[in-house]
Amino acid sequence: MTAPRAPAHHAPPAPPAEWSDRDLESLESLLDAVPAPLEPLDVSMLDGFLVAVVLQPRPVPLSTWWPWVLDSEGREAPARYDGQPLLTLVQRRHRELARAIADRQWFDPWVFELDEEASPSETVLPWVAGFSLAADVMPGLMNLDESQITEPLAQLYMHLDPEDLEDADALLEEIESLEPPDTLDDAVESLVRASLLLADVSQPRSEPRPARGPQGGPRRGGSGGRR
Repeated sequence: MTAPRAPAHHAPPAPPAEWSDRDLESLESLLDAVPAPLEPLDVSMLDGFLVAVVLQPRPVPLSTWWPWVLDSEGREAPARYDGQPLLTLVQRRHRELARAIADRQWFDPWVFELDEEASPSETVLPWVAGFSLAADVMPGLMNLDESQITEPLAQLYMHLDPEDLEDADALLEEIESLEPPDTLDDAVESLVRASLLLADVSQPRSEPRPARGPQGGPRRGGSGGRR
C-alpha cells in the first residue's frame, strides 16, 4: 500500500525587497525616458499618486491609472514606446503600498529633501500633488462621506495652494485650523497617518488594528523629480 502523502507546507511569501538607491535611479531614468510630448510624473508625485489609487473604495484597473503615470494630462503614449520596464517598477511599488495600507502598516513615502531653504510643506508638495491628481481623475475616494474624509484630507491638502481648492469650504475651514508642520519628519508622518485614516473610510476593516509607528525617517538623498 502506498503511504499517504504528507500535507504540503508552503513557505510564507518573502517580504518585498527594500528599494535601493539604484532602484530609484532606474525608476527616475525610465520616467525621464518617456517620450515627448508626454510629461510623466516624477518619483515623488508618482508615489503620492499610487497611494491615492490604492485608497480608492473599489479597485482601479491598470488601464485607468497607467496613462496618468506616463503623462500628467493622461495622454496616450505613442505605439513605439515600450513601457514594460517602467511598468514593472511602478507595479512593484503599487503592490508594496497596497499591502501596507491593507494591513494598516506604516510605509515610507518617497519624499526627498530639496534644499536648506525649503519648508516642510514645500518638500512634501510633489507627493501631495500626485495624490491630488489621482483623487481628481478617480473621484471614488472624494465621493465618500465628507464628514469622514475631511479631516485626513486636510492633513494632506494643507500643503496645496488654497486657490487650488475651490468649492471646498469644509476642507478649507479644516485646513485653517491646522498648524503647519515644524519639521520634515512631522510632515512625512502626517502623510502616512492621513493615508491610513482615509483607508479606514474607503476600505473599512471588520476588526481594525492600530497601525505601527514609523520604522525610521523618510527616505531622502536628493530630488526624485525631473530636473
